Amino acid sequence: MELKFKKPSKKTQIVMSKVALGEIPYDELEISNDINYHKIAESKLSNFTNHNHVKLVNSGNAAILTAMNSIDGAILVPDQGGWNGFKQIANFLNKKLITVKTNKGLIENEFLQESILENTESFNKNNQNALFFTSFAAYTAEQNIKEISEFCRENNILLVEDASGAISDSKKILANGEYSDIIIGSTGSPKIINVGYGGFISTNDDSVFDKSKLILKTAKINDMIASGIATEIDSAEDNLNKTIQACEYLKNNLDDVIHPDKRGINVIIKADDKSLSFNLRNNLKLDSGGMVTKCPNYNRLKEKGVAIEIKNLDISCLEKENLDYIIETINKFR
Repeated sequence: MELKFKKPSKKTQIVMSKVALGEIPYDELEISNDINYHKIAESKLSNFTNHNHVKLVNSGNAAILTAMNSIDGAILVPDQGGWNGFKQIANFLNKKLITVKTNKGLIENEFLQESILENTESFNKNNQNALFFTSFAAYTAEQNIKEISEFCRENNILLVEDASGAISDSKKILANGEYSDIIIGSTGSPKIINVGYGGFISTNDDSVFDKSKLILKTAKINDMIASGIATEIDSAEDNLNKTIQACEYLKNNLDDVIHPDKRGINVIIKADDKSLSFNLRNNLKLDSGGMVTKCPNYNRLKEKGVAIEIKNLDISCLEKENLDYIIETINKFR
């Protein structure tokens, strides 16, 4: 059984190679060498996020830095299931940091309210505060963005969504500017828009970009990466749907799954035995990279378990035969 680590599509690889060599990649189109790959990619991202303003940057962390630099109030982050970069960049920028209790990564309005009341000195409604969170808590459970967005707007909190794992959501719930004020993401490996490098930030408020001009100038990407994003984004919705469906299949056929009824792009299983993650790493091997994360882990969940990173699998590997093999392997070592 061969399991492959996610790679950009062949079309994306060809386009990036041709651009790197100074060639025109789209032979079927009548275009000039002056094609602006950045504008093409930004326009396509804008169509997904429903935001008017989009910038490409060199990493997801650069997108976080750009967004967070524009905030003059407190930064709220989930207590688990988020991204370490939220806390690291907030500390780097000397921002007031408020940790919000969650339901195994899921943000709930009562916990947000508790965090505000417990941190009244840090939380000032006269300043622009912001909640940074990921579309899928721990990559495994879809956040209730509609309710979170309503609460945040009532309390002068900007909603900043890291949609690295959810851009192109076919349900138009995640990575949607109707709910999130700022959407950020990585296009590194192995994300939904997967070109091995880069990121993006989108918003309807271009003052976010005005406040971080130097960061954006420093975080520029070249035409090769921009052309890759512009091409790979065309496969994003299909890639995301297939990954979600694969995780749903695993969740329906495994016991002790955390958030079994939620959409996600990985599957987290409760496990007290430390040997499970060791055995799975040795038996669920990819041709490069890995697909097993041991918990507790802030980026996943702070309880004992194992995350099976289906998001890391190449789309060609998300067949029932491979998924059944993964299920059999997990059950073998439990």
